[in-house]
Amino acid sequence: MKTILDVDDLTKTFGTNTVLDHISFSISRGSCYGLLGPNGAGKSTTMKLLTGILETPTGSIKILGHDVATARDMVQKVVGYVPQEITLYEKLSAEDNLIFFGGLYGLKGKQLKERIRTVLTDTGLLDRANDLVKTFSGGMKRRINIASALLHEPQILILDEPTVGIDPQSRNHIFGMIRRLRDAGVTIIYSTHYMEEVEALCDELAILDHGKMIAQGSLSDILDRFSQKAVYIENQNALGAEAYPAIKKITPHHQGLILECDQPLSLMRQLLDDAAAGKIGPLHAIELMKPSLEDVFLSLTGTRLRDE
Repeated sequence: MKTILDVDDLTKTFGTNTVLDHISFSISRGSCYGLLGPNGAGKSTTMKLLTGILETPTGSIKILGHDVATARDMVQKVVGYVPQEITLYEKLSAEDNLIFFGGLYGLKGKQLKERIRTVLTDTGLLDRANDLVKTFSGGMKRRINIASALLHEPQILILDEPTVGIDPQSRNHIFGMIRRLRDAGVTIIYSTHYMEEVEALCDELAILDHGKMIAQGSLSDILDRFSQKAVYIENQNALGAEAYPAIKKITPHHQGLILECDQPLSLMRQLLDDAAAGKIGPLHAIELMKPSLEDVFLSLTGTRLRDE
């Protein structure tokens, strides 16, 4: 699949602090690309560089083959950016906010009016067009924020934590919008702390930590490469790892044990055979442990709190 965005050897510093350290990645046209990382990993900086809000000091960013550093007008036309912070005028109506942002994109007249109606419909807020934004819930504000970035029909939509602090209904509506946009050929770049959102939406993902790209690929590739394979059993007898050399680690979990190993299916067969032969007592439960993106994320980035 042809790429729409290519980042090569990108580095960004603020003073003596290196925020991004020689990162490279490409994004396919019409895909949803997840950008994950702890607080301070460099996600928001990356997104601001992609939009041209921040200047690119070292390395290159190309959108549709054009360098972002020298083609800012083109970038503004093809990229829609939704920052983590709500960027709306609370004392204006939803429609007046969209008129303002549409003007920034050069839209006016009938074209602007039609686009406002379309994005309000898409965000489920057409009936609230004339209401002041200050009367909106957090989820409604998020949806209007997204609507403002869709007015000029961008080819790339960049979303920085779009579901923070919103209700489940707004979250599901945003998910539906993202899927429809992707199906229509829009490329989505999606930053979030919620692993289940990446699993539900993203075709490919990258994990940043301390400004470095520590993993990237499809979800299945990431899980295959970095997740620990394991079997869960519930057994009334103690199970010694010495009896099963394939077991790397045994961890108590709920009413049973997690047995980490490289070949879980082979271990399951052996355990079932031994249970049938009475060697380990009856198994009350046995199952393959499903790989978790959250487990992979924590194993790669650590469990220490990142408050800044």
